[in-house]
Amino acid sequence: MNGRDLVLLVGYVLLVLGCAGPLGRYLAAVYEGRRTGLSPLLVPLERVLLRACGVRFQGSGRPIETGWRGYAQAMLGVQAVGALVVYLLLRGQDRLPLNPEGLPAPAPDLALDIAVSFVTNTNWQSYGGETTLSHFVQATALGVQNFVSAATGMAIAAALARGFARREEETIGNFTCDLVRGVVHVLLPLAVLLALALVASGVVQHLGDHVVVTRLEPAADGTATQVLPLGPVASQVAIKQLGTNGGGFFNVNSAHPFENPTALSNLLQCLAILLIPAAFCACFGAMVRDRRQGRALLAAMGALFVVSLIACYAAERAGNPALRALGVDDASSAAQAGGNQEGKEARFGIAASALWATATTAASNGSVNAMHDSFTPLGGLVPMVLMQLGEVVFGGVGSGLYGMVLFAIVAVFLAGLMVGRTPEYLGKKIGPFELKAAGIGLLAPAGVVLVGTAIALVTPAGLAGLQDRGAHGLSEVLYALSSAGNNNGSAFAGLNANSPFWNALLAVAMWIGRFAPAIPVLAIAGSLARKRTVAITAGTLPTHGPLFVVFLCAVVVLVGALTFLPVLVLGPIAEHLQLSASR
Repeated sequence: MNGRDLVLLVGYVLLVLGCAGPLGRYLAAVYEGRRTGLSPLLVPLERVLLRACGVRFQGSGRPIETGWRGYAQAMLGVQAVGALVVYLLLRGQDRLPLNPEGLPAPAPDLALDIAVSFVTNTNWQSYGGETTLSHFVQATALGVQNFVSAATGMAIAAALARGFARREEETIGNFTCDLVRGVVHVLLPLAVLLALALVASGVVQHLGDHVVVTRLEPAADGTATQVLPLGPVASQVAIKQLGTNGGGFFNVNSAHPFENPTALSNLLQCLAILLIPAAFCACFGAMVRDRRQGRALLAAMGALFVVSLIACYAAERAGNPALRALGVDDASSAAQAGGNQEGKEARFGIAASALWATATTAASNGSVNAMHDSFTPLGGLVPMVLMQLGEVVFGGVGSGLYGMVLFAIVAVFLAGLMVGRTPEYLGKKIGPFELKAAGIGLLAPAGVVLVGTAIALVTPAGLAGLQDRGAHGLSEVLYALSSAGNNNGSAFAGLNANSPFWNALLAVAMWIGRFAPAIPVLAIAGSLARKRTVAITAGTLPTHGPLFVVFLCAVVVLVGALTFLPVLVLGPIAEHLQLSASR
């Protein structure tokens, strides 16, 4: 590792960890309804939106809260309406304004896939953004859902924190109020600041027609002009990264120079991916009145992230053994960067590409600045495994936090079995109901991934989308289902998923992957809110120290290894062995 790569990787990790505390305390203040420095500016907007949504208030000025069932019903209702509205906008695209290219409406199966994708915070794309969707649809249908879907995950995490913090209460909050607060106080101001910074660094922001320019030299077919696709890019990129939505205005996503032109824009976007997920650990600690617990979760996430980053970087820096067997010099030297440069932008190189690939799959983001299909087998294995772990290594905004708490519940249960005590976490006894709900939340996405992969591999319509056969073809299918089932949205880029079969299969996987964990989390929050706090004794397992952090990391890795190791052996691991044998 050269000095420049080391500065980038270490500096990035320190930036994320340094921003987590202050932003986390701000998040806690927002969800607890306390005054912040932005309250004079944003509270009036919040009140207007809450009244428009029909939120009722108590005499004290607090919104009327509901139990976990009412919270879940409100959440599912908003998502269902959002999916319907996005679908209708997509199907009517050719009759809506701001469509300078006259793009037709997407087919029904593709429109369904897009609607489910953006409502579930997945942003899987079986299409090229600049050639399929108009400016109006990108900014309204998709842009609005980038805010709403992100705020939904944040609201669920806040409700779970209240479940731990409250004592013998029946309510866990008001979903609409939490949703609006997340959008108004967190996502909107951060998105405005990031969009302005991106515009200043060269990201395009345009509502007019695409621009036709004259080439310096004619193309091979004699064409003397070229069309430059433009649009409201910076505004979309800002919220897609901050909300861990992913997706891209352009087909090649953040590898496109109009979407990510410089090293500065690359760093800002990559930082935005993990900014709020990391901060939610501090938010959780503040809301449960024990900041050590938040730091423990952050330490577990950070440790898993650093190990994954080192593994991905090392695999890409090592290069491709099959090319070396042909006499290709891929060693790092003064004349070349070296390593596996396939599928990577020269202006970013291996370090920034490996960093982005690790961050985007550690979070449920899915945006890319390099093609994962061109990574080495072990380099591509890292982002695949990060998704299969449930995207809890920081994870999505809110969803990463509550996913890691599910693992923590399993961890304290296993620890309780070892010492013969009833498991406790944050002063609440963990009973059979909480453990079963945690099991459903953790295993449902894994089941979707494995069952969906099996269906695709034995179905002619599923195999028809493959670019490759053998171990790499298996990796393409497994990656697609891992991405959809865990609401990531990135792709291996070798799979043609724009077919009725793939659009339907991935839509089902995305819907189950989003709400199968979310509803058990809310049920756990409701159950814990009704419980009393138990006294801490000498036999209570401390859940804020290094021992628990290591144990929690082990549980996360163990569950992922037992679930996915067999199929990983047949995919990326087998491909790596084949490449190694070619030397």
